[in-house]
Amino acid sequence: MKRHLYLLIALIGLSFASCKVEKITAVNEGTKDLTGTWKVVQATRNGTDLIPLYDFTQFTLKFDAKSQSYTLANPLPFIVGADGKYALDDPQYPFKLTFTASGGTPVTTAFNYPIVAGSRAIILTFSPGCTLNTYVYTFTKK
Repeated sequence: MKRHLYLLIALIGLSFASCKVEKITAVNEGTKDLTGTWKVVQATRNGTDLIPLYDFTQFTLKFDAKSQSYTLANPLPFIVGADGKYALDDPQYPFKLTFTASGGTPVTTAFNYPIVAGSRAIILTFSPGCTLNTYVYTFTKK
């Protein structure tokens, strides 16, 4: 019996000694490139779908990474009402996007940049004016 116990302990010891520990190297995440023209594909206000109520087909948001500027075409209720500059809080791992309309003050919104159905999307959550109204716009590249 003792012999079986020693053999079992030796086998357990060998199995732990044979485990190889691998070091995981950090993956360098690229900077988020918003360049291009984006269109609204989903829009809600306080959870209510706005797509049947407004014509979002003409509203676009265009980002230019070189000049860090944005332009709005056919504005609707949005976080800003005029063209201007934008900035991400972190170019690799952004959580916030700040819009600064020409002549205006900076306005920051929650920023999400997921891949939805194989395409990159931008999801912005904001309250323009009244804090009781929360809008969520989902954009895809046009």
